[in-house]
Amino acid sequence: MTSLSRLAVTTTLAASLAAQAGAQAAPQTPASSPAALTAQYVAAADGTALYVKDWGPRDGQVVVFSHGWPLNADSWESQMQFLAEKGYRVVAHDRRGHGRSGQPWAGNNIDQYADDLDVVLKALGIKRATLVGFSTGGGEVARYIGRHGTGRVEKAVLVSAITPIMGQTPTNPNGVPKAVFDSLRQGSLDNRAQLYKDIASGPFFGFNREGAKLSSGLVDTFYVQGMQASSKATYDCIDAFFYSDFREDLKKFTVPTLVVHGVEDQIVPIETTGRATARLVKGARLIEYPGGPHGITDTHKDRLNQDLLAFLRS
Repeated sequence: MTSLSRLAVTTTLAASLAAQAGAQAAPQTPASSPAALTAQYVAAADGTALYVKDWGPRDGQVVVFSHGWPLNADSWESQMQFLAEKGYRVVAHDRRGHGRSGQPWAGNNIDQYADDLDVVLKALGIKRATLVGFSTGGGEVARYIGRHGTGRVEKAVLVSAITPIMGQTPTNPNGVPKAVFDSLRQGSLDNRAQLYKDIASGPFFGFNREGAKLSSGLVDTFYVQGMQASSKATYDCIDAFFYSDFREDLKKFTVPTLVVHGVEDQIVPIETTGRATARLVKGARLIEYPGGPHGITDTHKDRLNQDLLAFLRS
């Protein structure tokens, strides 16, 4: 067969397959299919598009995740997949300015984050959920309860959370020193790409500890998620997670609460955050992970998944 003949046969076959695929797909595509492309987004009060993941059976018990800085909903994928496979409906959104959500200039603060979470819950019709917050997301959960109450909340979990207050202030003298805050802000302005790589390859996952084995994959995913976010949003968020005070919010917790924190957390030290949070929330249960760094959602994901499942079933 000549080259020209082979070309003719290949072209005819390709056209035939395309026609068959089109014929099979056409009846399955509703006239309103373009609207379906927006199903993963809800609009915040100011119109900001918030990207939402909604996995698992729709009739399953709902677990809603709030992520840390400068990450997005993908940072919860290990917990979401695990729980969805156990029959739970798991939901997570990219915080405004982060991931696939819109990048507004304003509103990058804890109050707005909490109000955006409220919008997500209402848009999805969620009435009884376990709220799980990691790091800054823990502050988001706390402020949500402080501002919106527990009418839609069945349980709460704070993982490596910034609560009750992370930064050093006159009323929080043992908090993280202001020099760290200033360094983060300056690093974000000077070269935030390098800042994210330095954090991920060092204290976030505990890779700077003696004997630790660095995972380039974890470093890369932290970096990629961080660089998807707006430089303005991540810059503002440093102030939000460093100095927001959640002490009054925690006093409003009236639901079963689990606090999980790594003993070796170099980002959000356990003594002034996890342990202090457990003391402020009436009836809270504290689980400490010996040797656990800040990013225990990845480094200790198997244990965390089991702890979450046990808490959900309790």
